[in-house]
Amino acid sequence: MFKKLLFPLVLIIFLNSCSVFKKIPQPEREFRGFWVATVVNIDWPKNGNDPIAKQKQDYLKILDFYEDLNFNAAIVQIRTAGDAFYESEYAPWSRFLTGLEGNPPNSNQSILKWMIDEAHNRGMEFHAWLNPYRATFDLKTDILSPTHDFNIHPEWMLKYGKKYYYNPGVPEVRKRMASVIDEIVTNFDVDAIHFDDYFYPYTIKDEVFNDSLTYEFYKLPNQTIGDWRRSNMDSLIKISYNTIKKSKPWVQFGVSPFGVWKNNSTDSKGSDTKAGQTTYEDLYADPLLWMNKGWLDYLIPQVYWSMNLSVASHIKIVDWWANNSYNTNLYIGNGPYKIRNNSDKAWDNINELPDQLVLARNTTAVTGNVFFSAKSLMKNNDDVVALVKKKLYKRNALTPVIRNNNPEPKQKIELKEIEEKNAITDLIFKNLERYRFAMVYPSGKKSKEDYPIKKLLSKEPIHNDIVSLAAAITDRRKHIALTFIDLFGQESEPIIVHLKQPNK
Repeated sequence: MFKKLLFPLVLIIFLNSCSVFKKIPQPEREFRGFWVATVVNIDWPKNGNDPIAKQKQDYLKILDFYEDLNFNAAIVQIRTAGDAFYESEYAPWSRFLTGLEGNPPNSNQSILKWMIDEAHNRGMEFHAWLNPYRATFDLKTDILSPTHDFNIHPEWMLKYGKKYYYNPGVPEVRKRMASVIDEIVTNFDVDAIHFDDYFYPYTIKDEVFNDSLTYEFYKLPNQTIGDWRRSNMDSLIKISYNTIKKSKPWVQFGVSPFGVWKNNSTDSKGSDTKAGQTTYEDLYADPLLWMNKGWLDYLIPQVYWSMNLSVASHIKIVDWWANNSYNTNLYIGNGPYKIRNNSDKAWDNINELPDQLVLARNTTAVTGNVFFSAKSLMKNNDDVVALVKKKLYKRNALTPVIRNNNPEPKQKIELKEIEEKNAITDLIFKNLERYRFAMVYPSGKKSKEDYPIKKLLSKEPIHNDIVSLAAAITDRRKHIALTFIDLFGQESEPIIVHLKQPNK
């Protein structure tokens, strides 16, 4: 009898001793993103030669999967190596999308616009992920389009290892990147421009990144090559930020650097880690300076290590970034691609990823997480997915408000009319030009001061001042409340809508 009672007691104690099983507050605002890597078709499309209909279907599967998990941001790679997933004046069509570089897709529709719209239709932000300096993925330059910069501007290129790179020290290269960004921001309704960790390339033993002539030509007096390279990165970040903001101040600029800035063995300000390469010393990137200068809206350090890994503890690195970030939103990049697929056996534990999310949520300076990469949770990890949804992402969350914004004064939002057709109710408003989403809540006749997100009925995109609601939301309700999320992420005061109830 005692043994029968003992086992359930031990199980209860065990479950309650694991942080992921404790009750975890669900925040109203939390960035929940996933990277969709398109280079060499890592996540999407599965094959550049697939029919466009299949590519669309596969893209929607990714969005639907993460919508079900209550994610709110898709970070999609639309420039992998001097190419483009959209019609561009500055780059050829990507072979990872169309099978042959320079060939347009077999569609009269803008694929990128469609991708953005489908993300917005699911209440997600769309962040356009660009790789700024990788020019080729290998040495097969014969497959490059005649319009690729490798062929048009060979003087911009440097071979390093088994790839070609744009030379970051050439001012015209930075200007070209600014033109690429301006083209995207002007022509597409993106929520952000996003850079990954590939600035100067990761160090390859016995290889030389041969930019010495450029250095000698452009360096300042007594400037070391390391400081000169970092100044080139600083210039890229500054010009990128300013290019975005002069056109659309609400479009964010975010960077996802390698997780270790410096080890404390080389700098007392660095983290207690033993990383083989660092962002500052090997990639010549200094995100601490970029934050200080106000050139970023968010930062996502890639902290792809397990919680207690001796050489690079996830706990220690998150703590370091939390204590060294300012003037920007801070999210943590997580590596679910390692789950049951890594020599570090900590990733075999079902709780590894959930515990990392708990750590982020319990760290005041951190306001969200991003997963690399999209396909990682979509197969063979159903138990982890179920745990994340049940204990951490049980309901929706708004993305954090953009810092340092200075939005225009808002005009009063007014409901003009209600139209009902084909089981859809269209609420037609006035003055919603600067709003992205509508949040729909159950309500009585009188407005409340606060509508908690746990009561949210639906998060709907706004199209031309219209919010379209399905019958499942409007049926058997006389009143609903709506708040509106503007382009900077801010939520409006609630509006009560009295729904017409014909034949009821």
